[in-house]
Amino acid sequence: MSTPAWTDLEFRLLNSDPVRSLGKVTRLVGMVIEVQGLVGPVGSVCRIEIGRNQEPVLGEVVGFRDNTLLVMPYQEHSGVAPGCKATLVSRSLTVPTGPELLGRVIDGLGRPLDGGPALGKLPQVKMNGRPPAALSRRRNTEIMSTGIRSIDSMITTARGQRLGIFAGSGVGKSVLMGMLARQAEVDINVLALIGERGREVREFIERDLGPEGLARSVVVVVTSDESAVMRAKGAETAMSIAESYRDSNHEVLFMMDSATRYAMALREIGLAAGEPPTTKGYPPSVFAALPKLCERAGCSEVNAMTAFFTVLIEGDDIHDPVGDSMRSILDGHVMLSRDLARQHHYPAVDVLGSVSRLRNDIVTPEDREAGARLMRWLKSLEDNRDLVNIGAYVQGADPLLDEALAREDEVREFLTQGITENTEVLDSLTRLRELTGVI
Repeated sequence: MSTPAWTDLEFRLLNSDPVRSLGKVTRLVGMVIEVQGLVGPVGSVCRIEIGRNQEPVLGEVVGFRDNTLLVMPYQEHSGVAPGCKATLVSRSLTVPTGPELLGRVIDGLGRPLDGGPALGKLPQVKMNGRPPAALSRRRNTEIMSTGIRSIDSMITTARGQRLGIFAGSGVGKSVLMGMLARQAEVDINVLALIGERGREVREFIERDLGPEGLARSVVVVVTSDESAVMRAKGAETAMSIAESYRDSNHEVLFMMDSATRYAMALREIGLAAGEPPTTKGYPPSVFAALPKLCERAGCSEVNAMTAFFTVLIEGDDIHDPVGDSMRSILDGHVMLSRDLARQHHYPAVDVLGSVSRLRNDIVTPEDREAGARLMRWLKSLEDNRDLVNIGAYVQGADPLLDEALAREDEVREFLTQGITENTEVLDSLTRLRELTGVI
């Protein structure tokens, strides 16, 4: 639940500590600052004074060793020296929320990046959210229209479902996210751009998201040059804001690009804190943190938060550790194909490689049969492509392949779509039935 809005003075007093212990910096190794003389839990915020005329360095406690706290700074830590004074500022961070936050672009700590007014007077929520209890979740029984035919017809999404968008670099993840933000039938979008190139942020907001999408969105941006703690914190900030809107009885669409860079940030933090590396250098804490974040999305007793997490496939290998972990956690995945993108087939959704685990529960038996028939056509075309291309296939040898070849152009037209084109989910399912002859 969100707290009431406070004046700046009230907010400082509310979060102040009348008695603060004082510590000092003893060592800095890589990105980890070691502080002695303080006692605080993991996740608390530490402030390090570096000089009278310089801004203090804020960091987060990521671990401890004997009587030493391990602190990772949120931003640049130049100026930190042995003996610098350190104090604990807060045991947890809060971030702004509320309707006034819509249309704003903020950083991982909830500070404005768009040049707009300060957000200190908005209601605040703590960043220690927990997933809804398993038996308190409503069942996912309603279809959510994304406006994208290939998804609505073949990877039909339920309200409150959590899916992954798996793709290599440059295959169209950002464009697909922009289409979802503009066209999906939800009240509010919350977008987390984690580890993005600085150049791409403005392009995404102005080109892919556009004024229409931004007006009902909150965008949390942490670029690739920022610290690992800030990148990890950005994902948690965005999820906390999305939870607050869901708790206020709004239907929310949460999108994060990308879960892979979030996992990489967690890897940096874990290794710096002394965790042993396991699969591909990822420490065990990464695979514990991913389900904790993803499980916070979905349905609650109040409303639904549908979520899309992009997963960057390294070298187009779908079996990398983060990809395998995310597929096991989520309720389905949308695969984007580089081969389809090369054919200028957009959105480059590989229907054969994608799946929605809830589709059969939310569509009619006729829709299930139509989807199965289209999948059989696509599989037959894929298996026999070389045979057809060299002219070795004799028409009539395989009735299924004959049927697929006769409808190939219609299928391609059905599965491709312009960036600004929006198709209602019921229209998409009707066209699927008409295409496959299931009436």
